[in-house]
Amino acid sequence: MSLTIPGPVGPLEAKLARPEGTEPRAVAVFCHPHPLYGGTMNTTAVFRSARGLEEAGLAVLRFNFRGVGKSAGTHDGKGAEELDLKAALDWMAAEFPGKELWAGGFSFGSRTAGSYVTQDARVARLLLVALPVRAFDCSFVRRVRQPGLILMAENDEYGTLRELREKFPDLPPQLETDEIDGTDHYFVKRTQELQARVRRWALESLSRTT
Repeated sequence: MSLTIPGPVGPLEAKLARPEGTEPRAVAVFCHPHPLYGGTMNTTAVFRSARGLEEAGLAVLRFNFRGVGKSAGTHDGKGAEELDLKAALDWMAAEFPGKELWAGGFSFGSRTAGSYVTQDARVARLLLVALPVRAFDCSFVRRVRQPGLILMAENDEYGTLRELREKFPDLPPQLETDEIDGTDHYFVKRTQELQARVRRWALESLSRTT
């Protein structure tokens, strides 16, 4: 379902998916890759990750950051997109009161989500796909308190699981890691596997809370 939600500098374009025929077991907001490199909420890896969460029983909101698509404002890239994520989480929390709140993202979106959740205890779980550890400062991972998954691609030009572990040998123990082999940053030819891995992790996570 396409919709518009309030944002800190004007309306944000968004899409909401609900699990068919049942109440959501939890709700999630999932962020897209870098706007200056064509990233939108419709990027394939974003769609597939969100679909994996949906298949596990979550309601999932994808949205365009400020200045992307029909979202108001202009790209910031220095942290203001975290305020867009907060607005999306606020909307989901109001729309689905009492439901566990998750956050995540792909590439730049994973950096945004991971950094933001260190200051928002409402977020119960975190999904970081293709965290760009080679391209950005991702030291915030040391401060993450939520359980979550960091899912990488073996041949990712912006950072691999090996590089993640080398940079952060002190990665918090509640952050699981996984890697999809034989693919690049955008999970080319492996996006269905991406969806399946996300679904499996989400189902396992939900089983621990029920």
